[in-house]
Amino acid sequence: MRCFASVAIVLFVQACAFQCSGMAADLEQWGHWRGPLGNGVAPGATPPLEFGAARNVRWKVAVTGRGSSSPVVWEQSVFVTTAVPVEGTPGMLDFRLLCYDRATGAEKWSRSAVQAVPHEGTHDTNGFASASPCTDGRHVYAHFGSRGLFCYTMAGDPVWKRDFGRMSIRNGFGEGSSPTLAGGKIIVPWDHEGPSKLFALDAATGATVWETPRDELTCWATPLIATDRQGVKQVVMNGQKAARGYDLETGRELWRCGGQTERPCASAVAVDGVAWIGSGFRGAFIGGFDLSGRGDLAATPHLLWTLKKDTPDVASPLLSDGRLYFYKEKTGLLSCVDATSGRPHYTASRIPGMSRTYASPIAANGCVYLTDRSGMIVVIEDKPVLKVLATNAMEEGVDATPAAVGADLFIRGESHLFCITAGR
Repeated sequence: MRCFASVAIVLFVQACAFQCSGMAADLEQWGHWRGPLGNGVAPGATPPLEFGAARNVRWKVAVTGRGSSSPVVWEQSVFVTTAVPVEGTPGMLDFRLLCYDRATGAEKWSRSAVQAVPHEGTHDTNGFASASPCTDGRHVYAHFGSRGLFCYTMAGDPVWKRDFGRMSIRNGFGEGSSPTLAGGKIIVPWDHEGPSKLFALDAATGATVWETPRDELTCWATPLIATDRQGVKQVVMNGQKAARGYDLETGRELWRCGGQTERPCASAVAVDGVAWIGSGFRGAFIGGFDLSGRGDLAATPHLLWTLKKDTPDVASPLLSDGRLYFYKEKTGLLSCVDATSGRPHYTASRIPGMSRTYASPIAANGCVYLTDRSGMIVVIEDKPVLKVLATNAMEEGVDATPAAVGADLFIRGESHLFCITAGR
């Protein structure tokens, strides 16, 4: 993998890899929970450094129900999912997709996808609307796991729905993997304690293009679409038994590599034919994988490097300007390493205001935004040397990964959705 001299060169290469992957090529949108590049980076976005619950807030709206899914943004629409208790029916939830006007925060529409009583419980820090929606500007997709996948037009008209059955999740911790759009397909992860699979559906019709069995247990990771150096588009997935890459067109497994830890949550990041995948529960692992490898990559040159200390658990890593940022386990202790070599710039560094993390870090305008579960959002420089620029309090819990688009930062808190903009 080449070393890059500047942010501009890296973003250009990332943009080219992203466009080749078949995902939505508009870098000015945030149609997926990890942003337009799938790496947590917002090219061209200029959100403010300083803000809070009442500072630099363009608008703030109460979100009914409960959910930790992240907002996604396309043009003038902001989408989130939620699960709302149905009055008079104990345990019954109304699973909804909400659409807000980006400029004003006014609700454009709200759609009830399904009403159901969940067949399993969930962790006390997790709700029943954890999977983030995704959109390509033509349709928007809401995934509620065992309650189904639902496709709508951008105006909120129902197009199709799919029911994949029921998941059985480890320890009743609840569901949460998000789907991913890729070149006319929507990729749906289905890892649980029963027969696990990976689905590719026709994004326009919901028909199955392929489904591939996975020898895996519960995993909360989201698929990433990446392109290897031979131009093969892959679906890259974390897993407890192995990280794997699948051919996007056929679902055939291309490569695998063991070493991951129990019940992985973190999703992969990738650029220029290399992917980085990690996990950090009851163990520690993160590694770089040359996607042109085939078969078992362990003990081959295609396993570029590994680290077995201070690796991420719930939050996914951020890949920006040739650097990987990740937390130690679920703490706020931050590491930054060189993506090419794994050489640390700094490791497990304590940052004031950061102690417990679920949301993944994002990068925009030369800065990295770090979100604590308490609602504290710390902004640091996107450089090899750790420097805190601002500390911001949202005054409510935040588990969802923020979205940066243009001059705006969208933050889904425990009770509200915020649009943050400088000068407000």
